[in-house]
Amino acid sequence: MQALTGNEIRQKFIDFWAEKNHEIIPSASLIPVNDPTLLWINSGVAALKAYMDGSEVPENPKIANAQKCIRTNDIENVGVTARHHTLFEMLGNWSIGDYFKEEVIPWAWEFLTSKEWLGFDKERLYVTYHPEDLETKQIWMEKCGLAEDHVIAEEGNFWDIGAGPCGPDTEIFYDRGESYQNLDDSDPEMYPGGENERYLEIWNLVFSQYNHMPDGSYQPLPNKNVDTGMGLERMASVIQDTPTNFETDLFMPIIEQIETLTDKKYGQDQKINTSFKVIADHIRAVSFAISDGALPSNEGRGYILRRLIRRALMHGRKLGIHRTFLSELVPVIVEMMGEFYPELKENVQFVQDILLKEEERFHETIEGGEMQLNQLMADLKAEEKSEISGHAAFQLYDTFGFPLELTQEMAEEEGMLVDVAGFEQAMEEQRERARSARSDEGSMSVQSATLQSIDYQFDFVGYDQLSTNATIKHIVVEDELTSQLKANSEGYIFFNRSPFYAEMGGQVADEGGIFDGDQMLAEILDVKKGPHGQFMHKVRTFEMPLNEGQSYTLTVDRNSRMKTNQNHTATHLLHKALKDVLGDHANQAGSYVGPDRLRFDFSHFGKMGHEELKQVETYVNYMIENTLDVEIQEMPIDQAKAMGAMALFGEKYGDVVRVVNIGNESIELCGGTHVTNTNEIATFKLISETGIGAGIRRIEALTGQAAIADYQENESILHTIQQQLKVAQKDQLLHKIEQLQAELKESHSEIDSLTAKIMQNASGEIFEQVQEVGDLTYIAASVENQNMDSLRSLGDTWQEKAASNILVIATGQEDKANLLVLVDDATVAKGIKAGDLIKSLAAMIGGGGGGRPQMAQAGGKNPAGIPQMLAAVAEEIEKLA
Repeated sequence: MQALTGNEIRQKFIDFWAEKNHEIIPSASLIPVNDPTLLWINSGVAALKAYMDGSEVPENPKIANAQKCIRTNDIENVGVTARHHTLFEMLGNWSIGDYFKEEVIPWAWEFLTSKEWLGFDKERLYVTYHPEDLETKQIWMEKCGLAEDHVIAEEGNFWDIGAGPCGPDTEIFYDRGESYQNLDDSDPEMYPGGENERYLEIWNLVFSQYNHMPDGSYQPLPNKNVDTGMGLERMASVIQDTPTNFETDLFMPIIEQIETLTDKKYGQDQKINTSFKVIADHIRAVSFAISDGALPSNEGRGYILRRLIRRALMHGRKLGIHRTFLSELVPVIVEMMGEFYPELKENVQFVQDILLKEEERFHETIEGGEMQLNQLMADLKAEEKSEISGHAAFQLYDTFGFPLELTQEMAEEEGMLVDVAGFEQAMEEQRERARSARSDEGSMSVQSATLQSIDYQFDFVGYDQLSTNATIKHIVVEDELTSQLKANSEGYIFFNRSPFYAEMGGQVADEGGIFDGDQMLAEILDVKKGPHGQFMHKVRTFEMPLNEGQSYTLTVDRNSRMKTNQNHTATHLLHKALKDVLGDHANQAGSYVGPDRLRFDFSHFGKMGHEELKQVETYVNYMIENTLDVEIQEMPIDQAKAMGAMALFGEKYGDVVRVVNIGNESIELCGGTHVTNTNEIATFKLISETGIGAGIRRIEALTGQAAIADYQENESILHTIQQQLKVAQKDQLLHKIEQLQAELKESHSEIDSLTAKIMQNASGEIFEQVQEVGDLTYIAASVENQNMDSLRSLGDTWQEKAASNILVIATGQEDKANLLVLVDDATVAKGIKAGDLIKSLAAMIGGGGGGRPQMAQAGGKNPAGIPQMLAAVAEEIEKLA
């Protein structure tokens, strides 16, 4: 076996497959593109679903890469086990309908055992296969020379994630030797494929040869695929002979840098090791994630990112690091991995800035969490309780980033316990909410043999013309080829050429129809790209059928296309404006461009201010007023990048690209349709700016006649307001509104003053209604149409007068009831607490509530129950006495 660094292993893998004529593709972003089922790219195949399910056909069916991945479903195991990570690199090679088992198994054997590549000892390699997949067993033995006792049947060797491609797989294991054996020979898990530390899985080859159909059946795939995955961190551990992945050169430089920040040393003890590992793992994950555009927030992807940062910081505290430090580790990661992942180098300062801000925020938050926990423990002690509930511990974890261990440590110092089982239950409930918030993570579309079979020379002519004569090449109805699309029916039609733009890049498909002379025979409902790139026209016929081989006139709705062009060019100007106003981090994260409006999603930390929005809108309109030519050219991608062209989020580009240059101000790679000069946009109007997810904002806007119509509508609303307020001139409206607000404020003040007087008068009567239960006095009364503030004011007066031991005061307003319970200190000392008393009382008014021993409040939906509730006060007090 060769002695190799992690970077060398990765490069050898890529070089090997390049020699086998594979296209080496770069790692996809960790943020999934057009895939709502995933929060993160979590496997090599996740970024290649369209190829695997046949909805898109790659130029080269043989592909290989190193894919960065994030998984956070078992984050608590990171640093505890030998191989759990949040971020990891998956080395993979794929065949999309090209080679299959007979080729890939010997190639895998060659890479692992050849001295030119990894040079593994053949005797230390074992494989597993599915019991019914005897072909795989035969190939391993006959073509690779593996002994039969090194080829093991394993029922679990079948890759199936729901609808779509699936099939058997074969896993390759390396025998690390007796020194790693952690189970007795007699243990049922002590074999290659079992749960043990000696035989380590290093590579998995998946053979997708079936379609898992929606009805549960398995049908042979029209195109069989190969999908392999080799974890780089695990392979480095084997080659470098380290106890865990963390002692490899993929982690140790980070761990060594952490050692310079603390007096603790890696290897000192298990707890200290865990903290080093968690920090090293998490800083890798967040550095990659932020460089790909993810930002910390309180939901979704951003919540996970924030959680990783806070876990790392909490483990830093365990190492005695009580200051910001994570941003200082980023350069180490860039030095280690920046050559292969250039986005790390390009965004190093941005990543450090985000981390520093998040760390500073956390240190403010953790202090609040400690105060919260101390107050919680003080309240529990006052109630003579000694256990912090699992729910409370989870709230501390979820809100303040407190790990359970810290809560336990602080509780132990106060002689208290923590309900760990309750905490785990709350954690599992959160995981379940996260799982149910998105659909099946791995599912794909079922491959269509019909669409896969359609491949011919196709021309899109819609950049230059909106009408053309075209011949029908294929007709597909319900996934079957047919020679005719009948009258009054729907189906997909493939033409030899088309002026209709297919939906892609955020731009919607064109509208229009199919004509024979002046007669419209059918309407185009939608247009999408087929697996081989030809456009699929979804068509609804009228009174006449459409026939294969016959020619028709295809005509795009000119007005609709013009409006779409206006909106598309405006999104380019908007993107440039956002970068100028907010910074280079404001990258596109999705868009919608149609004839009705434009929508633009972009990465940014928080809500844009009024002045920022005004600057963006002003910039776009300035570019429109300057009548800039929109120049469109095709050129080699390297030339486009040299002139500063910006690639759009999630798009794939070939060697020759289309560049849209707007006055040398905005230069982007784009396949969409555009105006020829910015003055055709007419005007640009922002409609809204909102948050739609973790660190992602959305702007909606209008252009052209739609923007003018919106201005006119607002003008009409303004005119109506002017009439309602009886103001002669529009410029007097603000003064009139300020005048009305001042009058309203004065009226509220008068109402508050009158309410206070009413309550003061009412208190005199209420405080005379003292009743007794045993040796306790109480007052139970109601007041009409008051709010909780009024009840609390009455409670303050009760405390000043010491009118009784217990006060129960209620109020009803329409369909709402409010309740306040106060108990003096002497009564609390006897074991009667406001929080206990209010629980039973609140139920009688259709609600619930709680609070401290001295004060509790509740709301309910049944004010009619107030008299019955007040009558029951004495009985409820007796129950508690």
